[in-house]
Amino acid sequence: MNQRRWRWAAVLAVGAMLLGACSGDDADDDASDDGSDTTQETVEFQPAQDGESLLASVQEAGTLVCGVNDAVPGFGVIDEEGNFSGFDIDYCRVIAAAVLGDADAVEYRPLAAADRFTALQSGEIDVLVRNTTWTATRDGGEGAAFAMTTFYDGQGMMVRSGEYSSIDDMDGTSICVLSGTTTELNLASRFNAAGLTYEPLSFEDNDLLREAFISGQCDGWTSDKSQLAAVRSAYPDADGGPEALTILDETFSKEPLGPAVRDGDPQWYDAVNWAVISTIQAEEWGITSENVDDFLDSEDPEILRFLGQPAGEDNAVLDPGLGLSEDFAYEVISQVGNYGEIYERHVGPDTALGLERGLNDLYTEGGLLYPPPYR
Repeated sequence: MNQRRWRWAAVLAVGAMLLGACSGDDADDDASDDGSDTTQETVEFQPAQDGESLLASVQEAGTLVCGVNDAVPGFGVIDEEGNFSGFDIDYCRVIAAAVLGDADAVEYRPLAAADRFTALQSGEIDVLVRNTTWTATRDGGEGAAFAMTTFYDGQGMMVRSGEYSSIDDMDGTSICVLSGTTTELNLASRFNAAGLTYEPLSFEDNDLLREAFISGQCDGWTSDKSQLAAVRSAYPDADGGPEALTILDETFSKEPLGPAVRDGDPQWYDAVNWAVISTIQAEEWGITSENVDDFLDSEDPEILRFLGQPAGEDNAVLDPGLGLSEDFAYEVISQVGNYGEIYERHVGPDTALGLERGLNDLYTEGGLLYPPPYR
């Protein structure tokens, strides 16, 4: 058993894992945990030790251990048969396809928000893909290294339809929020800045938060807008269904969500980062899971290099030194798809969440997705 798996066995023995559902954070439990979930957990940061990169360990093990949500529609859910699906789940598969050549070689590890960074630092997981917000504190003190953002989100407020039209109308209200998250901190900042009073009802578990909201204990529910959309889409018909809830227009925080790895291992970081980038680059060039084979005969040398094919005057295959196979992007796109396919499959306009691309579109379409050159 290699050291990485031994460490996980030790963690299990100590019982360090909690099933958390959600959203950016926590249990999404967090379904509304906010993808943002900035849980201020106490983690003593210890940089990765010199020596073998986690990339080699993962390739030796043949399996990627990915920290995820398991109860957030659109982002990470598990069905009755134990199958995981969602936007974040597909990015675990993207990384596995790039690193191992097999998108299905993933062991999903559901984590509570409070345990995410502990799991990352201890080696319980190889990568965290759980709607986690990139912040200075997490990048620094908590020792996480964030790859390219996969979902640009922002915090919002959900209320019962017809009760409030803006946050400025909510003076003296009670607000449901997951504890220990960026959501909780942003809520305080927004209300205090406007001179509004409110009663925060904090919950560590999203199921308890949902019950409190449904029972009328809270006037509003705050989280990342994507997570609120997920909650709204699955709101019980007995309680009025999705139409009974309204997500207010205002967005009062920036929540860049994406995969995170343990700091101090640049080779592993590069592998994860370029796996993500490959999905965006593929969409820019119009390469999909359906037509990727057609591009193997492209006359564009940049596309050929990207797909691991000989190109240029020397008819050579580009090896950028990432520690991945030269055709890793082909494996990613053929097995999982490009960014647009992943987005439309799980959270786009034709899904229950019905989210337009907005900031999560290519830079050529007014969004923020801008892949660096693969050269």
